[in-house]
Amino acid sequence: MTKHAFPKSLRLLHSGDFQLVFANPPFRASHQHLLMLARPNGLPCARLGLVIAKKHVRHAVQRNRMKRLIRESFRHRQQSLRGLDVIVLARKGMDSLDNRQLRAQLEPQWQRVTRKYAQSLSSPAADNTPG
Repeated sequence: MTKHAFPKSLRLLHSGDFQLVFANPPFRASHQHLLMLARPNGLPCARLGLVIAKKHVRHAVQRNRMKRLIRESFRHRQQSLRGLDVIVLARKGMDSLDNRQLRAQLEPQWQRVTRKYAQSLSSPAADNTPG
């Protein structure tokens, strides 16, 4: 597998996978046009799920463009997201963004999720100390 590949093993494919993340996501990154939910998956790789509803992005061409750009962005960040299942949900108005704007909005959200996950990995050790 190349560094930036996106095989089926890196996708959330089943409703059960999505439900685990939706049930209680410990990591969230919210923006006006998108929401990222993430949860540790216990795997050596990150997996991505997309929810781009017709209600928020009316035209199939736009939905496919959004998915393509989000997947591309994920592929470039997947090493830093290792061990997480991430769902990206589109919000109303996301289709009004051009490609450059969408990429610019995705980057800080990936960084927020990555930072929160890294903090959670370092803090449980401190929480388990007797006191």
